Amino acid sequence: MGSNIDIRTFEQIKASGDLPSPKGAALAIIRLTRKDDLSLAELARVIKTDPAFVGRLIKAANGAAFGSRRNVASVQDALVVLGLSSVRNMALGFSLLSSYRNGGCRGFDYDGFWSGALIMAITMQAVAQRIRTAPADEMFCLGLLSRIGELALATIYPGPYGEVLTLLKTAEASDLAVCERAAFAMDHRELTAAMLADWGLPSLFVDTAALFEVPDSAQFPPDSRQRQILDALCLADALRITCLSDPSLRAEQGATLYPMGERLGMDVESVNALCDGVVAAWLEWGRVLQLETQDIPAMSSLTRAAVAASPVSAELKAAVTKGADAGDTPGVVGSAMRVLIVDDDAAVRTLLRGMLERAGHSVFDADCGRQGMELALEVQPHMMLVDAVMPDMSGLALTRALRQTRIGRSIYILILTASGEDESLIEAFDSGVDDFVAKPVRPRMLAARLRAGHRVIHLQQEVERDREEIRRFAAELAVKNRRLQEAALTDPLTGFPNRRYAIERMQQAWASSGRSGRPLCAMVIDIDAFKQINDSHGHDVGDQVLRQISAAIKQAVRAQDMVARTGGDEFLVLCPETDLSAALLCAERVRRAVRVARVNAGGLALDLSISVGVAERDADMPDPDALIKRADQGAYRAKADGRNRVATIQRAAGGANGAPGAAADEHETSRSQVRAKPAVNPIVIDESA
Repeated sequence: MGSNIDIRTFEQIKASGDLPSPKGAALAIIRLTRKDDLSLAELARVIKTDPAFVGRLIKAANGAAFGSRRNVASVQDALVVLGLSSVRNMALGFSLLSSYRNGGCRGFDYDGFWSGALIMAITMQAVAQRIRTAPADEMFCLGLLSRIGELALATIYPGPYGEVLTLLKTAEASDLAVCERAAFAMDHRELTAAMLADWGLPSLFVDTAALFEVPDSAQFPPDSRQRQILDALCLADALRITCLSDPSLRAEQGATLYPMGERLGMDVESVNALCDGVVAAWLEWGRVLQLETQDIPAMSSLTRAAVAASPVSAELKAAVTKGADAGDTPGVVGSAMRVLIVDDDAAVRTLLRGMLERAGHSVFDADCGRQGMELALEVQPHMMLVDAVMPDMSGLALTRALRQTRIGRSIYILILTASGEDESLIEAFDSGVDDFVAKPVRPRMLAARLRAGHRVIHLQQEVERDREEIRRFAAELAVKNRRLQEAALTDPLTGFPNRRYAIERMQQAWASSGRSGRPLCAMVIDIDAFKQINDSHGHDVGDQVLRQISAAIKQAVRAQDMVARTGGDEFLVLCPETDLSAALLCAERVRRAVRVARVNAGGLALDLSISVGVAERDADMPDPDALIKRADQGAYRAKADGRNRVATIQRAAGGANGAPGAAADEHETSRSQVRAKPAVNPIVIDESA
């Protein structure tokens, strides 16, 4: 399982029911993605039942499709871009975020936990887009869930875990994991790995999540995928700490990012650009998810004062200082460029290197075309000086090969040639060469060619920035349009779909039931004495009551059920492929969940109840409105018979004997009493409070 937790211990924790787990539509999505015969259309229909997840999925797809020309604006497109495993993991992560935004553990910063998890998710996605070790969207999910063990311990042991956090704050202890093991015989790292393994994440992710906080203990080979993902998680965690630190400590913490980036093959400007991009995305995601974020200064300006004391190489220190002083175009520090020389003549390479380094450029060299190809894809130079004639792979063959790659298309290539014949130069330009330098190389002519190339590179970068701005604007517009659509279909107080959305879904379910012949049920839920609460305590208390009762209903319904708020204190539950007996059982579970919940609002502890009417589609119903009306009549019957009960005016399958019994808080209406009622009478599940 990728952790040291005993399997039996973990199974006991799972069996307790307290372990954070996906809810509602997310659970249905996860189950669907495990089916061998799943169709994207079927998955899209389930996803659309959760408007909030739709917006988050499309936004994530636009991030994963970075660089594509067409922005993702529909669920179907998002599924194609992300793939089923990523959609499953995102449903898991976002469901946990929505369901565990708060809890009973004092001292645990729930909002800070999820804000930090979001930073790690975005960082992992950005790193993946650069190093291509794993799919970017899957790395996003790994970052989001990489510290889930902390939330799990706070959820399972809210009181004791709060005491552990208090010890850390009072400086009586310094290591969270040590304190956790002493208190619970496990730590959050081990529990994170166990949970990720249980949810089916790849072992590659499970192992790295267990070790990224203690990377020195990892035994991964230096160039392995595990090591790269581990280093990426270390960088993501360091950026999380930097962003969430006290402003006075951010500079010192931010300086530690450079050696971590260096291990991933990133130079200073790349680390700065990555961090600034992550912060911008964090602010945007924070607005979408309603998480607390902070404006962070540009990384180059933030770390300049502290970098001299950081454990980075001399080259990196010089680059940080130089980059901060220059303040020039991203990717090109002042007039400096990354230049790759490819020539089989060592004397020529030495000569060119000296000339370029004196001009302030970063220089790399290769002694053959194949090595030059590998190095070009690795260091991504701005410019290349390539000898036209080399054994094994000529400069023109190297140019043609590079132009076939995404990275190679943007490199400015100068061919070094001793031939000034027109046909040779035409062939070079046809192969993709941008310019040429005649051999023997004259320093002034080379400098002029470099300046001309630099102007072209600078213009290319400006164009790319403009394109990226347009892509970002289009993606933001698509997300905003989707958000507006969500707002039009969502009740802002409870987060449930509203009446308009419920009517659309009812029409769809009605049509599907008619085609398949499968049963369809509906519940109408009404909060008992809600008007008295508003009149006695005010509408602010009433709003808190609605939110807390909504949470209880959401926990009690099944994954395939749709809950909507259709009025002030009225809810509609749609139960597809469900007969009346099963719907009555579900309704009773919902009623009990509300009844046992102790609602705290306005300093008051309120015992609340609901009346639920249940109805099943039958042959004499002409349309969905008739089904809702029949369920509403059941709710009216429940109110008339004393409230706090479930009722239907229909007959359950198998007669009255098919109706379930109900246990009261203090009394119990026996099953024999329910069975004794005549089958022609309304079925009422009674509870006397």
